[in-house]
Amino acid sequence: MEIAFLLTAALLAGFVDAVAGGGGLIQVPALLTVLPAEAPATVLGTNKGSSIFGTANAAWRYARRITLPWEVALPAAGAAFVLSFCGAALVSLAPKELLRPLILLLLVAVFIYTVMKRDFGAVSRAPTFSGSATRPALLAGAVLGFYDGFFGPGAGSFMIFAFVRFFGLDFLRASAAAKVVNFSTNLAALAWFAPAGHVLWQLALAMAVFNIVGAMAGSRLALRHGSGFVRWVFLAVTAVLIAKFGYDTAL
Repeated sequence: MEIAFLLTAALLAGFVDAVAGGGGLIQVPALLTVLPAEAPATVLGTNKGSSIFGTANAAWRYARRITLPWEVALPAAGAAFVLSFCGAALVSLAPKELLRPLILLLLVAVFIYTVMKRDFGAVSRAPTFSGSATRPALLAGAVLGFYDGFFGPGAGSFMIFAFVRFFGLDFLRASAAAKVVNFSTNLAALAWFAPAGHVLWQLALAMAVFNIVGAMAGSRLALRHGSGFVRWVFLAVTAVLIAKFGYDTAL
């Protein structure tokens, strides 16, 4: 029964993450519920071991159907890899409760901004900076990569928002670019978690199969329905993240 619960969670997580990020919001609590005796690092490592396959599948499917903004995605992914590894290495050294109020405020700001600007992410436009995208992409990848390796919840949603707001992408291409960066952060985190013995591989690989199925369905719907669909799922995921962080902060 517990395995069926985790596999269902992996399926839903893959679907949500492929569209608008936030799959960890489903998968991590499910793992914590079923594995209460495991160390937090093992729960996070097993989550990464499962979700990296769904993220890779979604990135591949997007790349086959639309033109990805590689000039933004690749520098961001490179910086994110390095900083995600650093974040994962520090995962047990700082109380994450200190981050919750700040992340909650950022999520509320992201949600309000997206709702108020109805044309936000509807079509691709010129970025808000001038010149090469490399430096801003490196900065965005570094910040979000460290956050994903160290803490994680909402990282995919923050990536999508950053790609829309600062790089002028529509929601569909922002989601596709976020998958490339998210794959990089998952890989980097696993490079720390796996050698340290913090991945339950049998469970992670079983969940990965269902995560891939969910990612296939999510990316297919996103490609079929476009940026408007991704925007609404993004808002829904952000609202749930706000509720979760608000609840956790109030405890």
